[in-house]
Amino acid sequence: MTTRLVASGLSKSFSGTTVVDNVSFTVDAGQIVGLIGPNGAGKTTLFNLLSGVLKPDSGSLAVNGVDATSLPPYRLSRLGLVRTFQLARELDKLTVLENVQLAARDNTGETLAGALFRPGAARAAERATTTRAREVLALVSLSAHESKPAATLSGGQKKLLELARCLMAEADTILLDEIAAGVAPHLVEEIAVLIQRLNRDHGKTFVIIEHNVGFIRNLSSRVVVMASGKVLAEGSFDHVAADPAVVASYLGQAA
Repeated sequence: MTTRLVASGLSKSFSGTTVVDNVSFTVDAGQIVGLIGPNGAGKTTLFNLLSGVLKPDSGSLAVNGVDATSLPPYRLSRLGLVRTFQLARELDKLTVLENVQLAARDNTGETLAGALFRPGAARAAERATTTRAREVLALVSLSAHESKPAATLSGGQKKLLELARCLMAEADTILLDEIAAGVAPHLVEEIAVLIQRLNRDHGKTFVIIEHNVGFIRNLSSRVVVMASGKVLAEGSFDHVAADPAVVASYLGQAA
């Protein structure tokens, strides 16, 4: 089985406080891995390390077999790893379609040489990008909103737009940071079904931070539990849910 992501001994401190402490785990192709734990466990900081937003103080990261420890987010995207954020970061004055188009991995028309010396190729690339962006919007059920400013979308729809941009970037591994948080219950179910379909039919691998324990239970093939910056337990949901340390630190609160 292909390994998509390997974190080895990742650590990060701020002002002398260790927030991520010697964290190691792997993610294989086709998995949906849930990352859970109480507030302050270090989950989002770990995502920032995995996605290149922060550089680790120690440890290493490999993405699709390539050492990615110090790579910035755009380089990680080229390797096939992208992320969403707890608070959606749409370009609110652009349309929904334009937001997705901008996430295309290669666009001849966006280079000076392409625009000046290959205008025909640039126009063809733009048409292909638009076609692909519309396919992605259909996949996430946002086609009806393509001409609307992104600012007009609901909170849940903005989460779907972020996911659409990940798909447009042709990522094979997607880190989802609380994609169900603050989302209407009916849309949470739609998002869960979409993640399952992207995993099953499109080969996407996911790592998901989420406080909605039911969401994680229904989706994840494996769960990593963090507490105080460390990995507390790892395994199937039923396995970690039966761990007394996990119940004491987190699931007892969340139940």
